[in-house]
Amino acid sequence: MNRVVVTGLGCITPIGKTLDEFRTSLFAGVSGIGPLRAFPEAPSGDPLNPNLRFTRYAEVKDFDPSLFLSSGQIVSSDRSAQFAMLAARQAVEHSGFLPAHSTESIAIITGCSTGGRSSEEQETGRLYNQNARVHPLTVIRTMSSAGASYIATEHGITGPVLNISTACSSGTHAIGLAFQMVRSGMATAAIAGGHEAPLTLGFLRAWDSMRVVSPTQCRPFSADRDGMTLGEGSATLILETLESAQARNATIYAEIVGFGMSADAHHITQPKAEGAAAAINRALSDANASPEEVGYINAHGTGTQVNDTVEATAIHQVFGDRAAHIPVSSTKALHGHSIGATGAIEALATVLALHHGQLPANVGVTQIDPALNLDVILGTNRETKPKLAISNSLAFGGLNAVLALRPWTT
Repeated sequence: MNRVVVTGLGCITPIGKTLDEFRTSLFAGVSGIGPLRAFPEAPSGDPLNPNLRFTRYAEVKDFDPSLFLSSGQIVSSDRSAQFAMLAARQAVEHSGFLPAHSTESIAIITGCSTGGRSSEEQETGRLYNQNARVHPLTVIRTMSSAGASYIATEHGITGPVLNISTACSSGTHAIGLAFQMVRSGMATAAIAGGHEAPLTLGFLRAWDSMRVVSPTQCRPFSADRDGMTLGEGSATLILETLESAQARNATIYAEIVGFGMSADAHHITQPKAEGAAAAINRALSDANASPEEVGYINAHGTGTQVNDTVEATAIHQVFGDRAAHIPVSSTKALHGHSIGATGAIEALATVLALHHGQLPANVGVTQIDPALNLDVILGTNRETKPKLAISNSLAFGGLNAVLALRPWTT
């Protein structure tokens, strides 16, 4: 089995459209959550009153695709795929790994759950409201796999290319599968991550109807938490074998050592602690690591009453008496919950935490829910470099994915 390391990072998120911007905001605790933009298509006739219970989300602000993409790429792609292309391009350039690998041996695995939402809603509205002809590129724009295909085309990669759609675990599943492919030798390197641009009126209305979105702002593990905050964005990691990275003297940011998956097989929206615990245990087993080694948990931490309670229960089931002493934080209070992209953005945050020896604080919380009995990082970052970190993703449908990572030391 090959050892698999992270040698390149890229992102476009509500807290930064470049890696440097993201890193600065992450460690400074600068949130990208802000007021909703205007929705001209709002049925109320008032673009500033889309009839939602919530008024805030995490948007990638001032994104102009013409600064990064060709006119052909722009006209044939949705905002979601554009995010994917940009984050992957950053990661590829950051790593400089392409000359060292045959393009036939590189894998591209993306996670995207909702596809091209803005294109889909726009054309559906034209069809049903005006009986208008649907744009001929609608199918291309709405495919969840479009991002992966565009990345392959831009970089000439002809190896395994696919997209994974497992709701909120999509990005983590994508990175985990890419890790397994590089470790096994099926691929010598991989471009892996997630992307999503779901902040459309129809999507927001759908989530509003579920009554799980915070009318204020996401506060994971807080005693007064009242729901999640929706977001968008993309993050990409470059994975390659340790041998390859060392041969070209690449900068190594972290080592991925384990991946665990599970299904609750319980309920389509209500999570089950035993399912999440199984995924954590499988990630540790895959890493040949003991629970005692874990020194940081990047939690799924959506800020809903049910999810945070279930995740805390799972952590106690796995770690027993140590659960109350392991530093935990959720970065969703910064970048929001970007559905299929969120696991990739949180994996990026975990890699940076390990590389810089700073565990990001769980912002926006003044009082931790005492019933959870967790060491939630409040106020300032923890300056420490744990032996092992895990990053959790717990999706609707009971689909769980967990990555285990170690800091790189020469």
